[in-house]
Amino acid sequence: MRILLTNDDGVRATGMQVLRRIAAEISDDVWVVAPESEQSAASRGVSLHNPVRLKKLEDKVYAVTGTPTDSVIVAMRDVLKDHKPDLVLSGVNRGQNLAEDVTFSGTIAGALQGMQMGVPSIALSLARGFQGAMSLPWETAEHHAPDLIKKLVEQGWPHNVVLSINFPDTAPHKVKGIQITRQGHRDYEMSGVDKRDHPRGGSYFWLTYGAAKSNPPQGTDLRAIYDGYISVTPLHTDLTHFDTMSDLQDVFTD
Repeated sequence: MRILLTNDDGVRATGMQVLRRIAAEISDDVWVVAPESEQSAASRGVSLHNPVRLKKLEDKVYAVTGTPTDSVIVAMRDVLKDHKPDLVLSGVNRGQNLAEDVTFSGTIAGALQGMQMGVPSIALSLARGFQGAMSLPWETAEHHAPDLIKKLVEQGWPHNVVLSINFPDTAPHKVKGIQITRQGHRDYEMSGVDKRDHPRGGSYFWLTYGAAKSNPPQGTDLRAIYDGYISVTPLHTDLTHFDTMSDLQDVFTD
């Protein structure tokens, strides 16, 4: 099995080193094509107005001066054009990708691009800030991911779906299990701005991001992580709201 790895934290990020060790438990044909610098919250950004450069760092490891989406495109169309991968793994992200955050996530975007180009794809993220630990327990993802990925690949999933795995920020032996979940919804305002005076006049903003817990229902990705479970959420790109579509069709249909 040929596996392509990417991420949004950058090719040299700790999560990428963890992901390489995870992938090595599954295959001996592992390739890395990932952003040269951090691209967190890049979503599905594509570098249409700037050139994208590819740099070989070592055997089967490449850096791209662009986004996670750019990285997967370059990997598929250049680096691996003669033998495309059988699986794309994106991550392991430094922080959770849950609820509405999945639409911001470059980690999710890397997996979505792999799916769009015909390859089964999985995004992996490690939660932080929920269980009170000051440091990220990377060993939790590294311990649980290989067997979980093998089982998911064996089972398979639809060609237009990506799987988003979130690991709780707890020690490996404290993980309570695995839950198959739906995308949750936060019940509070997350985003804000910190407005500051510029020393040369005018003002500027730092965007801020809330971190308080909500109270999500059972069955959601949020609740699974809050309760110490691994969350596996099937995602797809169809954002159509069918009830509203039906209501509007009734209005505009003679």
